[in-house]
Amino acid sequence: MILAVCAAVVAQNSAARQVHVIEVLADKDSRYKIAGQTKPEITVSAGEPVLLRITARKGKSWNRDGSIHGFSLLRAKDRSKVDGWDLLLKPGVQEFQMTAPEQPGEYVVVCTVICSEEHEGMFLKFVVTP
Repeated sequence: MILAVCAAVVAQNSAARQVHVIEVLADKDSRYKIAGQTKPEITVSAGEPVLLRITARKGKSWNRDGSIHGFSLLRAKDRSKVDGWDLLLKPGVQEFQMTAPEQPGEYVVVCTVICSEEHEGMFLKFVVTP
């Protein structure tokens, strides 16, 4: 009986710590893309561990440091940055271990590297649920 309870607790804790893998394409046309979505949107739970797997493709311009796109999370209300969510993307696939914000609500991801004339249109919706 005690072993069954312990096994259930271990299984529950393992499930709670499971990382949510999110695959995003930061494309050469200055758009974020998520497979199967016409308007890219990420939904996560508050405080959830997240693995961002981002594939970046070079647009028409890039930074001197070689970054071709950015991935910065802002609060939708006031456009203030979320600590730790200001990523510079180099060409190819990169992975980032992140933790979703604790505060539920709507956020927006914006590109922080001027990647082309269409740069201002490079954003996606990011929703944090309770």
